[in-house]
Amino acid sequence: MAGISDEDIQKVRDASDLVAVIGERTPVKQKGRDFWCCCPLHQEKTPSFKIDPATQLWHCFGCGEGGDVFSFIMKTEDFNFPEAVRYLADRAHIDIAEDARGGGVSRSVKSRMKEICARTAEFYHTQLMRGRGEGPDAARKYLASRGFGGEVPKKWMLGYAPGRGALVRHLSALGFKPDEMIRANVALDGRGGPVRDRFYERVMFPIFDAQGDCVAFGGRVIGTGEPKYLNSQETPLFHKSQVLYGLNQAKARMASTGCAIVVEGYTDVIALHEAGVTNVVATLGTALTMRHIRVLAKHAPKKIVYLFDGDAAGQKAADRALAFIGESISDKNRNSVELLAVTLPNNQDPAEFVQAEGAEALEKVVEGALPLIEFGLERRLDSFNLDTAPGRDRALDACLAVLAPIKDTLVAKDYAVRTWSRLRAHGRLGIEEADVLERLAALEVPRSAGEEEAAPEASMSQPARRALSQAERNRLRFEREFLALACQHPLVGLAHADALAQVQWHEEVHRLLAESVLATLSENPGATPADIVTKATLATPHAARVLTAGSSYPSSTPEAIGAYLAEELALGDAEEAIGALTAQMNAGADAEEAELLHAAVTTLQMDVAARRVAHRALPAS
Repeated sequence: MAGISDEDIQKVRDASDLVAVIGERTPVKQKGRDFWCCCPLHQEKTPSFKIDPATQLWHCFGCGEGGDVFSFIMKTEDFNFPEAVRYLADRAHIDIAEDARGGGVSRSVKSRMKEICARTAEFYHTQLMRGRGEGPDAARKYLASRGFGGEVPKKWMLGYAPGRGALVRHLSALGFKPDEMIRANVALDGRGGPVRDRFYERVMFPIFDAQGDCVAFGGRVIGTGEPKYLNSQETPLFHKSQVLYGLNQAKARMASTGCAIVVEGYTDVIALHEAGVTNVVATLGTALTMRHIRVLAKHAPKKIVYLFDGDAAGQKAADRALAFIGESISDKNRNSVELLAVTLPNNQDPAEFVQAEGAEALEKVVEGALPLIEFGLERRLDSFNLDTAPGRDRALDACLAVLAPIKDTLVAKDYAVRTWSRLRAHGRLGIEEADVLERLAALEVPRSAGEEEAAPEASMSQPARRALSQAERNRLRFEREFLALACQHPLVGLAHADALAQVQWHEEVHRLLAESVLATLSENPGATPADIVTKATLATPHAARVLTAGSSYPSSTPEAIGAYLAEELALGDAEEAIGALTAQMNAGADAEEAELLHAAVTTLQMDVAARRVAHRALPAS
């Protein structure tokens, strides 16, 4: 599984008590044998999130999510499965062995990589502070021109990379091997020759993780040259979609204010910190991602403010930020961290603005940041000439496109009407309020790549979108109850393996889950509920929602419940078979065939009637 052995996965699971892991994020309280808390995945005041310490499964009755300890980390940290395993392995101080396909490394290798990065940062810093010659002089001159003299280089561990093998020779003298330097991405393969320095003739900005460990580097070329900025490539330590420059120095101020400010460059972060605005971080050559937002939300729970440059590049970045409009009002974020945005005036970047206007002026700009939806709408309205009818019409279409990701929400409808009213105040519009809402409803919701991949199964997991009879709703409920029981009580699943294999499932996702549960129990009759959920999640991402739900039955009656549900589903299948045979008999069968069909229907009806008499009501919980 992505290079991680089943043995190591089980080792990590055994070392990761679900109650303890969840308790590190939100207070939990024991009620009976279970633990309860407010769901970390959506906002709620009354606890509806249940943790079963016996099965090591969790389920939220509010939002319907559920799973094991790995799925909890996947959902709260926005990790995939291997990342969740590695995260919990680090938490439990467990080394996991991975093959080359997995792309992962053990904790000991990561520790070695961090040591290389630390020694590299020290080397670059020494070159800047004590180096002699044209290169170090030019680096010091550049930093001085940005106002980064005095104690600034020491505080931020700034450095100078001379190149020409100087770093490789230094690290070799410290006992590091060439392949270790390449893995840490501070050196490059020499293509038949000796390894060579990755960075040369650049001012260096060490990149630290939230714990203060150096994990990567950014380098700015001195003078002319391309690329102007060069970052470390992705390594097992450094993921651009998660790491933020300056977070180690900004997190304390974020916690005290509840606010994080996001800019785009190293020098912007340093300039703002030195001016006294210390809750600032920067992305590293990439747009802000949901992983960034979740990392920031842990330190700044109230709001995250995008602070965009006023130049063309900043405006492009502002447009990219609109991709998060859906997240800005999602259940996971509503009444939690607020996403806001603001653009600096006069084509200035944050460093230029704070040096010219001061920290107080910058803080006023930040205070004026708009919620991301309003920011997006204002940007669109500013792009058109609202004094002309065509301009107003195009502006309305552009604003509705901004609202498309959230078109089914009351928030979107409210903003659509408000935008229409505002445009109408400028002059005539060829569309009425009701038409605006119709046009909004007709828009196609844009999807991310991940959503596109999940779309087929997502449709399978939404039976409520079909017009269902009460009998069909009951049938689907029984299917879910049976699958959940077979998972949460594996002995019941083994006892009714024939039913799992023979039931005519009314939902495709239920069929996939039944096959997965059967396969897991066949391979390992001693599988735990958490094992079953983990394997089923590989078959369908909606597994945990079904398998961790189900009604709360007394622990002494799972066998009786299993027998009842298996019989209920079998009777339902038999009644459907009767219906199919009756339809075939009435569809113009010849006399001989009709006689045979009638006999089969009669026999089945007598059998079902007798079984219905014997079929007692669902055991009380």
